[in-house]
Amino acid sequence: MAKAVKTKKTQQTAEKFHISLTNKNYMIIGLGIVLIIVGYIFMSENSVDGFMPTVIAPILLVLGYCVVIPFGILFRDKSAGQNEIAEKPVLNTEQANIKTK
Repeated sequence: MAKAVKTKKTQQTAEKFHISLTNKNYMIIGLGIVLIIVGYIFMSENSVDGFMPTVIAPILLVLGYCVVIPFGILFRDKSAGQNEIAEKPVLNTEQANIKTK
């Protein structure tokens, strides 16, 4: 049986992919959930030919599911990104593939 060997390259890519959610992310996701709930409330209206259940409710549901919640997950605060850049260690020239004299 072949053994799986973890190299430095796979460990570095695993460390780069890190999703940290902040309070702003949770607020945006919460807004998406509120849109979805309001969409379902509008859809539960009993009129078949009404404007709210046939037009507004599907628009709110699509916005909630396909726009707001994914945006809330992927949103990265610019001030938090600057802190992460400052915390990253500087690569040693021996580790990087840079030839120096």
